[in-house]
Amino acid sequence: MSRRGWVLFALMSVLWGIPYLMIKVAVEDVSVPVLVFARTFLGAVLLLPLMIRAGDLGVVRRHWRPLLVFAALEILGPWALLSDAEHRLTSSMTGLLIAAVPIIAVLVARVTGDAERLGPVRWTGLLVGLAGVGVLAGPHLGGGNAWALGEVMLVALGYATAPIIATRQLKELPSLHLAASSLAFAAVVYTAPAVATWPEEVPGGRVLAALAGLGVVCTALAFLLFFELIREVGTSRAMVFTYVNPAVAVVAGVLFLDEPLTATIMISFALILCGSVLATARRAPAATPTPEVLVEPASEPAS
Repeated sequence: MSRRGWVLFALMSVLWGIPYLMIKVAVEDVSVPVLVFARTFLGAVLLLPLMIRAGDLGVVRRHWRPLLVFAALEILGPWALLSDAEHRLTSSMTGLLIAAVPIIAVLVARVTGDAERLGPVRWTGLLVGLAGVGVLAGPHLGGGNAWALGEVMLVALGYATAPIIATRQLKELPSLHLAASSLAFAAVVYTAPAVATWPEEVPGGRVLAALAGLGVVCTALAFLLFFELIREVGTSRAMVFTYVNPAVAVVAGVLFLDEPLTATIMISFALILCGSVLATARRAPAATPTPEVLVEPASEPAS
């Protein structure tokens, strides 16, 4: 991978690893609808002009039905559920649970018609990763935490399903158009709930900074850098940064929110990471036998 690719990879690992920290800060003073509206509105305001400048807006109209489904599974539901869950869960735990997305994606693809065979290595990865989720979630299944854990797992299901819809039904839609139109649709949907729950007083600077960071840095800028990363290294290699995000989420929670770093978190992270890598491993193509070529010895030059 090129130096530019490594730089983009590192940036994406951070930009999509810190939203859990910012969400945890923002939900202190604003409602979930206000948080989601602020993030989607800021992202849409920054990306829509770029989409309009790029042209070919008709492709969005031609794919509006699967686009709405994608937006619901990637943004509308997950960002609200994630924000609500972080009222009760630490940001580091939330980030670790979301690390199960690659594992769930394999299962969803299998259930929805993926013909690729799951060999022993990938089945082992699924079991190891799910064991990691169990180790992390098990001690928190009582009371309100169980509800929050369920919300995060629904988020992981949405994150795992949305890319499958994008791959199968939105291939003709450029990535910029997909992101900008999805954010705009989500902002429109959350406008009324945000107005209804708008805070009576202006939130503190810490919360406003978190909202701005979510919308500008973790959404608009992150999407743009993500597209550049895909162009630089390809989709499959670009998605490897999802294995690094949970570590960033844990470190950010420990450093900035004084969240605990326990042995359970370390063990579960190792299990989920190993499980994700194994579950998404691709089978090596069978070697094609090379036919033997008879080479006659070169004749000596005539004297």
